[in-house]
Amino acid sequence: MLALVGIFDIAGTIASGVLTDRIDPRLLLVGYYYFFRDVGLLVLPWLLSDTVQPSMLMSSYGLDWVAIVPPTAALCREAFGTSGTIVFGWVFASHQLGAALASAAAGIVRDTTGQSTLAWFGGAGLCLVAAIVSVTSGNI
Repeated sequence: MLALVGIFDIAGTIASGVLTDRIDPRLLLVGYYYFFRDVGLLVLPWLLSDTVQPSMLMSSYGLDWVAIVPPTAALCREAFGTSGTIVFGWVFASHQLGAALASAAAGIVRDTTGQSTLAWFGGAGLCLVAAIVSVTSGNI
């Protein structure tokens, strides 16, 4: 499954770089990052059931896994000029810290409730909030 994610990740990242040159990066983040991940997280409990193969989710998740990098880097460059690369490094580091906290929170939810469904729905909710913030933020 991880190889499938990687294969689709290559295609998604290249396509994202091309699209970032042509479309507002904020809209790209809302579209394929927040929306696709949001939908993926919402349907994940059903995709991991016995009747559906997880490879369906892995291919869609692979398309947007690293695809967020080009639009995020473009937004950092737009807002901070030549310092945009350093800011992007801080954005990336913050993303990793947030992922660690989210993983810990999901583990607590799993230990407390005995299932991960609420954690997946919570992640989907956070994606929705991020999409709204991205669309309504206008120019940085």
